[in-house]
Amino acid sequence: VIQNNFPVDLDTMITNHYLVAPENTDDGRILQRSKRGWMWNQFFLLEEYTGNDNQYVGKLHSNMDRGDGNVKYILTGDGVGSLFLIDENSGDIHATKRLDREERAIYTLHAKVVDKRTNETLEPDTEFNIKIHDINDNEPKFFKEIYFASVPEMSDVGTSVIQVTATDADDQTYGNSAKLVYSILQGQPYFSVDSDNGTIRTALPNMDRETKENYQVVIQAKDMAGQMGGLSGTTTVSITLSDENDSPPRFANHTFRLTTLESAEVGAVIGRIKANDADMGRNAEMHYSIVDREGQDMFTIITDQNTQEGLIRVKKPLDFERKRTYSFKVEVTNTYLDPRFIYSPNPPFKDDAMVRITVADVDEPPVFSRNPYIIEVHEDTAAGSLVGVVSAKDPDADNNPVKYSIDRHTDLERLFNIDSVNGTITTLKALDREMSKWHNISVVATEISNPRQTTRVPVFIRVLDVNDNAPEFAMYYETFVCENVKSGQLIQTISAVDTDEPLVGHKFVFSISSSNPNFTIVDNEDNTARILTRRGGFSRREMNTYLLPVVISDNDYPIQSSTSTLTVNVCACDSRGNMQSCNTEALLSAGLSTGALVAILLCVIILLMIVVLFAALRRQQRKKEPLIISKEDVRDNVVSYNDEGGGEEDTQAFDIGTLRNPEVMEANKLRRDIIPEMLFPFRRTSPIKDNADVRDFIHGRLHENDTDPTAPPYDSLATYAYEGSGSLAESLSSLESGATEGDQEYDYLSNWGPPFKKLADMYIEKDIERET
Repeated sequence: VIQNNFPVDLDTMITNHYLVAPENTDDGRILQRSKRGWMWNQFFLLEEYTGNDNQYVGKLHSNMDRGDGNVKYILTGDGVGSLFLIDENSGDIHATKRLDREERAIYTLHAKVVDKRTNETLEPDTEFNIKIHDINDNEPKFFKEIYFASVPEMSDVGTSVIQVTATDADDQTYGNSAKLVYSILQGQPYFSVDSDNGTIRTALPNMDRETKENYQVVIQAKDMAGQMGGLSGTTTVSITLSDENDSPPRFANHTFRLTTLESAEVGAVIGRIKANDADMGRNAEMHYSIVDREGQDMFTIITDQNTQEGLIRVKKPLDFERKRTYSFKVEVTNTYLDPRFIYSPNPPFKDDAMVRITVADVDEPPVFSRNPYIIEVHEDTAAGSLVGVVSAKDPDADNNPVKYSIDRHTDLERLFNIDSVNGTITTLKALDREMSKWHNISVVATEISNPRQTTRVPVFIRVLDVNDNAPEFAMYYETFVCENVKSGQLIQTISAVDTDEPLVGHKFVFSISSSNPNFTIVDNEDNTARILTRRGGFSRREMNTYLLPVVISDNDYPIQSSTSTLTVNVCACDSRGNMQSCNTEALLSAGLSTGALVAILLCVIILLMIVVLFAALRRQQRKKEPLIISKEDVRDNVVSYNDEGGGEEDTQAFDIGTLRNPEVMEANKLRRDIIPEMLFPFRRTSPIKDNADVRDFIHGRLHENDTDPTAPPYDSLATYAYEGSGSLAESLSSLESGATEGDQEYDYLSNWGPPFKKLADMYIEKDIERET
């Protein structure tokens, strides 16, 4: 089947209908089909329609439409019903709203034709497009309102700075609506712009940042290829010239005058100088240097990294009296140089200036001729001897006199003295090198007119050696000789030490008495000596220790010698000469048998047992005897109750209060000869309230003890027994009684209570026996 295409109008569509001959099938049936042919042209619609009516798009028409109104056109797809409407009878299509191509450029729709009566599809669904035709309704727009860029100063003409780009929303494939042309509105004659791509370039040579640093450039983009009537947009470009090291440093003032005190310390900053550099950052960093030799010897200059100033510092001590002014040249250059500008026609890339420094005078402390002093003096020098001389003077022009003194904190032993006028140092005591080889003292020089001006200097005094000490043994020697030793055998090697230090070194000589029959000595000539036996057959039984005097002498002047005693013990040795025993106790024990030692030990034990038994018996005999050993042993003057008494003045045997007034004793008074039933007996104060005689007696004895010069110097307890006067019991003694024992009646003792029960039993029982 061949479809024929016919040209149609832009606003119409013509459908060609073709009839096809019948075809026979295999089963004999005849099939007849019809094929419609659509001639489609794309519909075009202008955007931004400004009319009041709906905008006509185009017309759909089918050859099935006989004009009788039985055909119905149906439209579906993008925007149908809202943007596009179709007349179902005529097939006319209209747009109901203004369309914007920048929002949507193509709409895809579907059309078909049906029979109104049977709703049968006369034409199947077919797709077609409505393309929105572009008009120039959008101006160009840049991506940024303000661009920032930089370019090195002194750049060549045509150096690229930045590229700015604008866009146009119009159709770039149709007409010139989106064809842009760039131009510069502001920024000439310094910069230019490429009309096609918007690249900004430098237009002037040697643009200097130090002259002008920032530029504002306005760029325009216009569509319609820049023709009249085209739309345009603009942007601003802020261009900064970046710094290059094209400016040399320069001194604003080529002469600097500074003043400093002569007391300025080494390293102190005494002044600042400054050069200017129009560059910035790293390109403005500067380096200062002193050119003249005079200035280099006395001063140095460094750069302050924060301020780029030159700091002049003292290199050596200044002296107003020696030199008062200094003049030298200082040169300044950039730290980092750009080779492009070093050989430019401008002046040299450095600058110089003269610096004049004036030294001011100050009152300075005295200055010693040397620092420190080292003085030598022999030991054993007599007190008052000269040690050395120190000298100091005032460096100022006035040359004020000074006085000298020794800092006693450095001479605590007060060994030295100094003359305050001439600085002569003498000894106050004799010096001993063996005690201290060096003495370090400090001498102070003070201006007499200004005592605040002082200077200290160390004085090191070395004490030279004098041979005043004799050599002696280097150590304590424990020397022994075997009993079975042979003659000429070595028993000890000795050495010596000397606290002196001769210049040629020590040389000691060892010797012993030639008449010594037991030992001899051999000098090794190396400050050591050997002790040899002169005989054999030593015996501990005869003598177990030998004292060998050894004379040691030195070779210095005057010769010093000393005698050291070497103690030689006689010891038992084995056949190889190894010591086994040296003490005499071992010799004694070797002569006793084991049985004898055991017997001695048993005797000692028996003696100890006898001593212990004797001590126990003595202790037993010291125990208290019974109150009354026998009934016949009765004494009328003294009765012993628990211990021996001292007569009627004894207060330990009984309560003296009972003798004073037996009627006041309680019936339950505890007995002293039996164990009490109560742990703490109840004691009641004696009813006798005023015993003046007893009080006077006690006070008298107290006074005697207080005034006794032989009394011990510590508190002591004195006990007295005083019977007193007016006792109801009267006296118990029979010494002054005129009656005999047989005339006495003792029945009243039974009325005195339990304390006198034992006494009553004894006398009453004896009276009954006498009567019997």
